Amino acid sequence: MAALSRGTTPAPPNASGDPLAALAALPGVADSVDAVRKGVDRIYGHRIMRRRSSEVSAEAALRGARGSAALAGADWALEEVRRRTDFGVDGEPRTVGAALRLTAEAGQLLSVWRQSPLRVLARLHLVAAGGGAADDTVGRPRLAAEPVDEPLVELALPTAGEVAGRLDGLARMLLAGTSAPALVTAAVVHGELLALRPFGSYNGLVARAAERIVLVGSGLDPKSICPAEVGHAEQGAAAYVAALEGYVSGTPEGVAAWIAHCGRSVELGSRESTAVCEALQRGAA
Repeated sequence: MAALSRGTTPAPPNASGDPLAALAALPGVADSVDAVRKGVDRIYGHRIMRRRSSEVSAEAALRGARGSAALAGADWALEEVRRRTDFGVDGEPRTVGAALRLTAEAGQLLSVWRQSPLRVLARLHLVAAGGGAADDTVGRPRLAAEPVDEPLVELALPTAGEVAGRLDGLARMLLAGTSAPALVTAAVVHGELLALRPFGSYNGLVARAAERIVLVGSGLDPKSICPAEVGHAEQGAAAYVAALEGYVSGTPEGVAAWIAHCGRSVELGSRESTAVCEALQRGAA
């Protein structure tokens, strides 16, 4: 796929009814899109990718899971994640295990995502929970008065009715198709899920896994070697939450800042995998 077309999905019949395309026109977004494309093209052009891309993908998945878990409160060293086999049923080990399961599962759900994003979100929550939560709360949007365990995000919690309506709207928008770059779509999916927190638990992990699915399924990062989760963690929890607050504000500046934050995260993820390629080339990994 040519670099200029990478990450763009087909436009709907009526482009004027394409809200994601409108977001792509916000000030600064085009610059973020261009920076992401350059970073992705750079890693895909690395000579190691011609013969050892599966190793790079596996390492990117591990590092992405570590980054997502770190934002969920389990900030483990990469080597600790790599060597552990027992992730327990409680606390930080359970969070790391959930992140690893989600990263592995995301790549299996691309075709389903194109047909039913809501089915994929339900599946992601089931995988994250791993049977640890009450059966009647797993894999479905929360009901009225049901609590949400998401300590990193302390924004006002939308009602169950608002969650249902906005999830349906998000799914319809995705199924309609868009001319917007993949970065914009991925950022909106990620931001909406974090803003809504539709499940009783693991919303951050699910939102970041959904972002990964969009980036991979769009063709921007088909080999899943540019883990945005790494970049989100590297920029820090405070910056992550501040950018999300901008998205939730709904202002053009706030939404553009969130898209830029997500773009920078993809850039940092691609830089991480470039370092992996360099290490493989030297024989150091």
